[in-house]
Amino acid sequence: MTRPTATAVPLHPVLAARWSTRAYDPEAELSDAALLALLEAARWAPSRSNSQPARFLVGRRGDATFTALLDALKPRNRQWAQHAAALLAGLAPLRDDGGEPATHASYDLGQAVAHLSVQATALGLSVRQMSGFSPDVLRQAFAVPDDHEAYVVVAVGRHGDPVTLAEEVRAKEAAPRARRLLAETVFASAWGSPLPAARPRQRDASPPSG
Repeated sequence: MTRPTATAVPLHPVLAARWSTRAYDPEAELSDAALLALLEAARWAPSRSNSQPARFLVGRRGDATFTALLDALKPRNRQWAQHAAALLAGLAPLRDDGGEPATHASYDLGQAVAHLSVQATALGLSVRQMSGFSPDVLRQAFAVPDDHEAYVVVAVGRHGDPVTLAEEVRAKEAAPRARRLLAETVFASAWGSPLPAARPRQRDASPPSG
């Protein structure tokens, strides 16, 4: 399943095809080769001074790590994420090796997950990132050290049939994709003054999603 992406200018097909599904094929498995490709993409993401702060807890459907990560999710996410082929928790340190605040670690983790999601799309896989989980439950389940924080849980798998989703979630799955206009995001000369090249040609009718 694909969802049209109305971009202001053409994007690379992998970027244009990426979207955050909730419908996963409960029978599809994630091979070792595919999983390692995702993690390698994350590992080679840029980071501040090559500090590489991103850390991941990785579980595949049916193993103990997957079950514990699933248990940490909020119920609304658990109902569909149980069908993903894998769940990954993204964590980052609160302090650097010198004991100073790791001010950019969460940003760098975000870059790592972004690279992972693009690699997943290139492999024909779907990814959805979730903030709806309990860091405390995750911390207890995996004995996460106090100097690390969990920021995201990521579902990965093959796209499944949206009919398996609850009605409210299924409606979101089919909703048009949209983003804030570039002119509302990219400024020049002064804050709020749109970059001339980014001035809108037309406005999206629907709110940001996906």
